[in-house]
Amino acid sequence: MEIELAENYGFCFGVKRAIKIAEENSNASTYGPLIHNSKEIARLDKDFKVGLVDDFTTFKPGEKAIVRTHGIVKDELFALLKQGVDVVDATCPYVTKPQEICQEMSEEGYDVVIFGDESHPEIKGVKSYATHGAIVVSSVEDVKKLKLKEKIALVAQTTRKVEDYMAIAHYLIPRYKEVRVFNTICNATFENQDAVDKISRNADVMIVIGGKNSSNTKELFSIAHENCPSSYHIEDETELEKSWFDGKEFCGLSAGASTPDWIIQNVIKTIEQIAS
Repeated sequence: MEIELAENYGFCFGVKRAIKIAEENSNASTYGPLIHNSKEIARLDKDFKVGLVDDFTTFKPGEKAIVRTHGIVKDELFALLKQGVDVVDATCPYVTKPQEICQEMSEEGYDVVIFGDESHPEIKGVKSYATHGAIVVSSVEDVKKLKLKEKIALVAQTTRKVEDYMAIAHYLIPRYKEVRVFNTICNATFENQDAVDKISRNADVMIVIGGKNSSNTKELFSIAHENCPSSYHIEDETELEKSWFDGKEFCGLSAGASTPDWIIQNVIKTIEQIAS
């Protein structure tokens, strides 16, 4: 069986940057999971003594708090600084961008509409920067229910499908006087999604590697499954099943933006053993 990786996969710029920041700040703690990959978080804890704290109020003055790649709520950031905590910001610059847009547009009197998952930490943080509030939507159907002003600013979660984002923009533009659409979907997301779309069209079986709570990995799996019904989302090699590869000739692989290369290589080695 032939095994091939997608042209683009795995760690994005923001994740690489965050991992480097964490490795340079040993004996610190991240506020919330640094990235959506439990295996890599465990490695940082074991090798660099970088722990994980879920409640920001437990940080003490002088302790070091690393802000996760997804960013945090604005008030929580200010509270940490006020508490005298040494804050190390590992927020991805692609996430900082929509935060800044939401604050600026809200202060200029625009209704801010955010396309994304309201429960996702990135969106919780981005929404908090809209001075006069923001509305989070997940589909065109959500938008149809809204009563908005004549001036609208539209931003998207960094890992969303561009086609879904454009559907919302196309609905709003002819119906309101002014709609400002900001491209806040990161380049790595475009590239990884295009690459998984391409390889999954030819694959007999697709393996998508990444955290089960990783938004961008879920999107990659969704695209793969549309093209290749025999697609599977796994976190590591222990989840692989021999039956998935029976009678298959071409196995395609992709990985989410928070998936380290050492996990990807372990998966490839295990598939090679299963298929031999």
